[in-house]
Amino acid sequence: MTTETDLYDVLGLERGASADDIKRAFRKLAMEFHPDRNKEAGAETRFKQVNAAYEVLSDPEKRAKYDRFGIGGVNGGAQGFAGHEGFGGFGDIFDAFFRGTAQRRGGPQQGSDLRATLTVTLEEAVFGAEKEIVFQRTERCLECKSTGQLGGGERETCTECNGQGELRRVQQSLFGQFVNVTACPRCRGEGQIVTNPCPSCRGSGAKRARVRRSVRIPGGVDDGAQIRLSGEGDAGLHGGPSGDLYVELDVQEHEVFKRLDTSLVYDLPLNVAQAALGVDTEVPTLEGEKVPLKLKPGVQHGEVHVIKGRGVPALRGGGRGDLLVRTFVVVPSKLSKEQQELMRQLAESLGTPEVPDDASFFGRIRDAFS
Repeated sequence: MTTETDLYDVLGLERGASADDIKRAFRKLAMEFHPDRNKEAGAETRFKQVNAAYEVLSDPEKRAKYDRFGIGGVNGGAQGFAGHEGFGGFGDIFDAFFRGTAQRRGGPQQGSDLRATLTVTLEEAVFGAEKEIVFQRTERCLECKSTGQLGGGERETCTECNGQGELRRVQQSLFGQFVNVTACPRCRGEGQIVTNPCPSCRGSGAKRARVRRSVRIPGGVDDGAQIRLSGEGDAGLHGGPSGDLYVELDVQEHEVFKRLDTSLVYDLPLNVAQAALGVDTEVPTLEGEKVPLKLKPGVQHGEVHVIKGRGVPALRGGGRGDLLVRTFVVVPSKLSKEQQELMRQLAESLGTPEVPDDASFFGRIRDAFS
């Protein structure tokens, strides 16, 4: 009897984990078990399990189906998940998620999809950029033309299974005949045998390669966005097409600006006098320019002033967001004797202020960021 591995357990999470928790857990485990970094036995299998779990749990629709029905709900009730050797209950999970149905090992098989993370600046995410990514993948061996045979010769047909890749045994029981189908142990389900292995790929027909590729980042993408590079994944087997590369963007925090959907937020510091008297000033933009901003007397802490069209462009067109300038009134912690005396005189002349209406204050803040 087999048991189904829980996808949340694979990422070390509870079922109520947030999307951010899932993303953080995936990045940590993917880095820990990546085959290029971790050479321990079982690391590659663990890495594939982590990728497969994230593929489901990062997709709201797939996650909802999994929470309700388990793996069968995600894969349309396929039986290939439970008890598959080497995957701890996942089966050929990449085929299940990306390909839909299992394929006979001896026939053409599409290569596995790969996932990589690319770090970009806020400027690159907002305005778009051309970046280079370096990753490793499995490529066809050119010396043997991916046959595995020295010189590219044809492989021999397996005499154990007569090229079928599987063995069938008929068993009799009280309930009738049962046919037991197993992969051929001699050719490992391939139907063919490499008799004179290629020294370059050791008879596998493929080998690992370090690859550089250019990635075009469209303006307006956000943290966690994925870009698919078709055909840049692992090479397929037996003439099958290559898989795809999914590049997930990790947008760095900016020293000056914060992002809020299609808006950029800038905190403008003011001293007490500037807030009381008003000020004509300039604020920076992400392009590196400065734009004028006139503040009337009586500026309050936390006010938001909108500069149109200086935010983030919409990813699929439709204009550009705004720059939200949030005032930050700074009260000095140290004053000279002269400043203290002036402040005392000012305090006496102003008297005790009225307490602002909290509902109105928080309403302004909520409206500004809605």
